[in-house]
Amino acid sequence: MTNAETSQAKSGKALRENLQIADRLRTYADLLENQGDDRFRIRAYRAAADQIEQMDRSLRDIHRDGGSKALIALPAIGRGIASAIVEILTTGRWAQLERLRGETTPEHVFQTVPGVGPVLADRFATLLDAEGLEELEAMLADPKMTVPGLGPRRRQAILAALSGRLEPIRRDRNARADPAKEPPVSLLLEADALYRKKDDAGELRQIAPRRFNPEGVAWLPVLHLRRGDWHLTLLYSNTARAHELNKTRDWVIVFFHHGDAPEAQRTIVTQRHGALAGRRVVRGREDECARYYEGDFEVAVSPV
Repeated sequence: MTNAETSQAKSGKALRENLQIADRLRTYADLLENQGDDRFRIRAYRAAADQIEQMDRSLRDIHRDGGSKALIALPAIGRGIASAIVEILTTGRWAQLERLRGETTPEHVFQTVPGVGPVLADRFATLLDAEGLEELEAMLADPKMTVPGLGPRRRQAILAALSGRLEPIRRDRNARADPAKEPPVSLLLEADALYRKKDDAGELRQIAPRRFNPEGVAWLPVLHLRRGDWHLTLLYSNTARAHELNKTRDWVIVFFHHGDAPEAQRTIVTQRHGALAGRRVVRGREDECARYYEGDFEVAVSPV
């Protein structure tokens, strides 16, 4: 094969990757539509897919040369979609899409890390109750966290592999960092109450998670909300710990992003102890929840 033919083959492969990414974005938009999400968000993902399909340069090359800023500079590619593209280019996966398909399983994600086989991946998911690579990295960096079959050398090798995998994602995240505040607790608790109310009334679409669901039953309700510039997606927790403690109908995971910013998440649970016992609280924001219940709280953005 001549140099020209080799270059042409590489170019063709890179553009095929563009088409695969565009297909994932369009699939995500279809899922959002089927699950009743906001039409503006659906339109944004489809517009990005259309734009990518028309490009004559690969997203991988653009990201390599200019990082996420170069992706955001493209027409129809905002910060959130750029974040998704970086995740796909870096890991080959896109957690948001897999979540809405019910395909997210930590065990499978962990096995993509060199040195982690099926047995160890299962132990990470069940004994550590880790859900993602960054959470796993933080837990393994804590010497108090022990896992059978994981010696010091293997632990360090896995940590090094995790660092190599996550560094490009962190670098891009820091480059586009926006001190974008999280939603006020009033908004999160309002969304939580609405989610559980609609679930009780049987009004939510349900997905069939692959994890802990051998019969493939569609039982996990999903709710998409738009409040002002906040976009929220709510699902019950499907972690090993939630199943162990019988909290799969109590712990609610809220995934949120502001405008076109990347996604973040919080967990809402029923507090078991202390002054807030019996109340719904946002983990990590308990003090704000206490003020909310005392009446000294931020007002949630009205629905649009």
